[in-house]
Formats: sequence, C-alpha cells, structure tokens
Amino acid sequence: MCGITGILGYGSCFADLLREMGQAIAHRGPDDGNIWYDPDSHVGLSHRRLSILDLSEAGRQPMMSHSGRYVVAFNGEIYNHMNLREKVGDVGWRGSSDTESLLAGFEKWGIEQTIADAVGMFAFAVWDRLSRTLTLGRDRVGEKPLYYGWLGDGRRAAFVFGSELKSITMHPEFKGEVNRDAIALFLRHNCIPAPHSIYRGISKLPPGYLLNVSLNRRTPTTKPYWSASDVINNAITEPFNGSEDEAVDALEALLLNVVDRQMIADVPLGGFLSGGIDSSTVVALMQSRSSRPVKTYTIGFTEAGFNEAEYAKSVASHLGTEHTELYVTPKDAISVIPKLPALYDEPFADSSQIPCYLVSKLAGAHVKVALSGDGGDEIFAGYNRYVLSKRLWGKLSLLPAPLRSLLAASMTKISPQRWNALYSGFLQLTGNKEALSNFGDKLHKAAGVINCRSIDDLYYKLVSHWGDPTSVVRGAAEPATLITGGELQLPHNYVERMMALDLVTYLPDDILVKVDRAAMGVSLETRAPFLDHRVIEFAWRLPMAFKLQGNDTKRILKKLLYRYIPETLFNRPKVGFGIPLQDWLRGPLRDWAESLLDEKRLIHEGYFHPADIRLKWKEHLSGSRNWAYSLWDILMFQAWLESTREKSVSAYNPESLKVISG
Repeated sequence: MCGITGILGYGSCFADLLREMGQAIAHRGPDDGNIWYDPDSHVGLSHRRLSILDLSEAGRQPMMSHSGRYVVAFNGEIYNHMNLREKVGDVGWRGSSDTESLLAGFEKWGIEQTIADAVGMFAFAVWDRLSRTLTLGRDRVGEKPLYYGWLGDGRRAAFVFGSELKSITMHPEFKGEVNRDAIALFLRHNCIPAPHSIYRGISKLPPGYLLNVSLNRRTPTTKPYWSASDVINNAITEPFNGSEDEAVDALEALLLNVVDRQMIADVPLGGFLSGGIDSSTVVALMQSRSSRPVKTYTIGFTEAGFNEAEYAKSVASHLGTEHTELYVTPKDAISVIPKLPALYDEPFADSSQIPCYLVSKLAGAHVKVALSGDGGDEIFAGYNRYVLSKRLWGKLSLLPAPLRSLLAASMTKISPQRWNALYSGFLQLTGNKEALSNFGDKLHKAAGVINCRSIDDLYYKLVSHWGDPTSVVRGAAEPATLITGGELQLPHNYVERMMALDLVTYLPDDILVKVDRAAMGVSLETRAPFLDHRVIEFAWRLPMAFKLQGNDTKRILKKLLYRYIPETLFNRPKVGFGIPLQDWLRGPLRDWAESLLDEKRLIHEGYFHPADIRLKWKEHLSGSRNWAYSLWDILMFQAWLESTREKSVSAYNPESLKVISG
C-alpha cells in the first residue's frame, strides 16, 4: 500500500514540488519516497512507499519498464501477479514486486488488457514515453482512491492527480474553491460520491475506470474496464444451478483461494475481528490456512448496545487466534474528532469513522497488513434495510398511493412531542413497561417510508440524511448520481436493486473511503477478501434465497461459518460498528457542537441557511427527536472548514527553483 501523486504540465519538472506533494501523503508510505520526471515531456510522478512485498531496492517506485517505455507510480496489491509473470515469461526480472509484474504486462499486452487480467486493489498512474500519454486507473470496487483535475490557465496549466487531496493542494495553482453542489450531496449521503469532490475542478476517478490525458488532448477520456452493473445482469441471466450445499462448497473453495493470496506479505499480518459474521468468516479462513495463531484485533465500548468485543473474544478463543482487544472510553473516542478533517481531506460524516480509526491504530501498532470483512453485507444481503424493504414494501405496495399519502400526512400532522405524550398515556393505561424511546420521532420517520412512491424511492429515503439538502445549502444544485441518474440497469427484484445500488454507491463512496483513510492514517494496509471481483461475480449468481430468507440474512455465509465456529457464537441480531453519537451530542460533545452550529457563525460563513439546522439542534438537545446523523453531517463540514482555515499554506515559489534533469 502506498501513496501516489504527480503532474502533467506546469510544475512537473520541479523536483521540490513533486517531493512536497509526495510528503503531504507520507503517512500512506512512510518507508520510502521517490520521484521521477521528464522535463522535455513536462511530466512528473511522485511515490510514497509502504513496503509490503519485495522490501529491497528492486521494489522502489516510480518504476520504469524493462524497455523504458512505461513509468508507473502504483498503489495497492496485485494478488495474482505471479500468474501474470508466468504468462509474460522470463524478461530478466529485477525483483519480486507486483509493480514490476504489471509493467511487464503493459509491455506485452497493453495497459487495459493487463488490468483486466489483474486481481487486486489498486490506483496507479502510468506514463507512456512513446505516445506521451498519462493513464490513470482504479480498481474495480474502489478500495483505493484517486483524485485528479486541471489547475491554472495558459502556460501555468497543469493536470494533477493524487491518492488524497492533500497532495493536490500543494500545487501553486490550486485555488481551493468549495463546490457547493458537492455539499448538497454530502448532506444527503454523509459522503461525497464519485466523481465529485469538495473542490471545484477536482474529480474522483470512479471504480473500474481508466483515464487517458495528454498535453495534446487535454480533455480527459474515461472508460470502464469492469462494470458492476454488467456483472449483476450477466449473473442473473446465468444463475448458479447447484444446491445450497454445493454453493457453500464452491464459496468456501473460492474464499480459501482468495484468503491464501491475500495473506502473502513480507511483513507482519493480522485481521480485524468484530465478532460478526463477515470478520469471523475471514479470520476463520485465515486461521485454517496458518500454522501459527493469527493476530486479531478488536475494540470495545462500555456503552450497552455498542460493544461487540465480548463476542469477538469468544470467536478468537474458539479459533485460537492471538487476540488483542482495547476498551475505549468516550474520552478516547472523542479525542479522535480533531483528527478527522486531516484524515479525510474533505467532509466525511460516517460516524463509525471513529471506531474504524481506533481499531486501525490498535492493529497498526503490531502489524502492517490487516484483512477485514468489508463487502460481506453488500454481496450477501446483510443490511437490515433489505429485510425491512422485503417485509414492509410488499405490504405497503398493496395500498393505493393516495391512501398512503393520506396516512403519512395524518401521522405528521401531530408533532413528535404530542405523539410522545399520547404514547406515554397509552402505556400508563395498559400497564406496558416495554416502551419505545422517541416514539414520536420514529413515527414521523415511518411516515416518510409509508409515503414512498416506489422501491427506488424507499431506498433513496433510507440512504438520505437530509431530505432536501438544497434548502439548507446556499446556492447549491444537487447533481445527479448513480442512484438518481438512471444510468444503471438494475434488477427487477427490489432487494437485489438495493444491493446493486449499495455495491456501486454506498460501498465505494462511504465504507471503503472510511476504511482507507482510517487505516492509511496509521500506515496500515487493509485487504478485503469479499471484494475480490471473482467473489462478487459468484455471489451475484446465487439465488436470493441462498442469501436472504425471511429475516435470515447472509444465509450462505452463515452456513459456511458453521463449519468453523459454533452457531451460538455469532448468530445474533446485527450490531452496527458505531458510537453512541446521539448521547454524546447531548453530553460531552455539546459545547463543541454548539460552537460550530452557532447561528451567527453559520450566517457569516455563508454556506448554510441556519434555520433548519438550529431547529434540529434544539429538538435533539430536548430529546424529542434524534437528529444525530443529520447534525453530524453539518458538524463534520464545519470542522473540515475550520481546519482548512487553520492549516498553514505553504509559501512555495516554483519560479525560484532550478529545473533539474532526471
């Protein structure tokens, strides 16, 4: 795992600038840093190395191909690179790195064909010295990030790219104009989906895409080499025809092959273990292939409903792993908040970013690589919303839309506070002691679900934090996304539709961003066996009944896990990897939040209309509503905005530097 950045055009020949851009993401690669540039072609690459495979000098980057045609800066791992070497043949290999394997493939088959044959996670930039073309590429699912865009005008124009925005902001032509439309997307999704970024003119390369650009053809051209939508539709037309037991056998064999490859490293390796189905499956398979106890890591919270550490400990004990756990106090978790703007570079508000960082930090103190269970929910139907939609929408869709609208309107006509009072009186009359908390709040949210026009509308509401972000963000127009743009060919089955959208939106834009930045912030490489594209393709060929039956989610994965762990150790209701955010905002975080949500401050900064924000804050503090996630979006933007003002801007002057040939 590494960090890459570079320039085509103005500034590409300034060695100090390339080093400074690389240094900005040194946490992604603390073991080494190097640059390559060509003054005649006005191109430069910078690489920061986290040494995982081939720790020798032969693994240094940027790396040139054997013929000298290609120069690459590569971030990630190619798990089948030895197979690629066998196909290429003997070229006089200098070392054993996967980067050298890729370059040999580029020379033999070209970039697109080589990447199509590669199994792994990656982001890369390769300069073709023959055609004078820069190609960027990103892995199929989006495990590794890549930003890009043009800066400056005329002779000062430069195409820049980087693993994180930090490196791009180092360029002297970077202006940092905030993209208000992206803020609207952020308030809806608690992240900024690709291809958008928080800065105007800077984009994210979508997963599964290649991009080409040159000084002669400055408008970048993008092309997918792998499409999740195509995979899903092909899988549905060519389903798995075996029995459920045969499917479990096939899945086990496939995952064992994937885990074998992902456990290859020349440095200490371990695994995240929450005690849930996904991480337990990965660790169980790891331990089955290891002659020594696998190192496993988990964190726990003292707050009820947020702690899975006891379950993880039981699983670790049964499997015989070398287990490390850390119980985190609210003070420990809250101390992470000031780090979040720098970690994520742009506003990001999935609050599980906090425990994700803490468990990464814990593991990173002992190992350099950790395997995770990310992706299991999306491909094996693990989210509660799949159960909810299957159970609820089937009944709701039988009611005429006008009747549903009338019912929803009648539910919201009464305030949440009044509903709470009525509900309290009902409980006293009936003597029922098992009360729902915030009954009125839940009823108002349920009304939004009842009023949905279609399953797509239901999904959109379920994944939206703010229902109408443009009413909150000044001067914003919310752009279309993969959810709203109508570009995807989605399955007809409504659970499969939601799973497909999660795979191409929620997973790469939220989950994988969260994990990448948290782990790379402590120089830890993460690997996710479920995200091997062959596992995804196989999972989508399976009948839905193998994944979801009634309330039984991830059915086939559980059947596989039964072979390694007793059912009693993991078969329990799903617990999210979260924090008690709603209570913290009313308690230890209250003063911090009040400062960022101050009405005068919001007006002065000019990004938000404060009325609805202040109302939600007031209702949340009173306990009548739970607006924790909506407020966390605003707070994370405000914290990011504050950090950009406090951050010292480099007084870099490229005109004072000499051009160094290299």
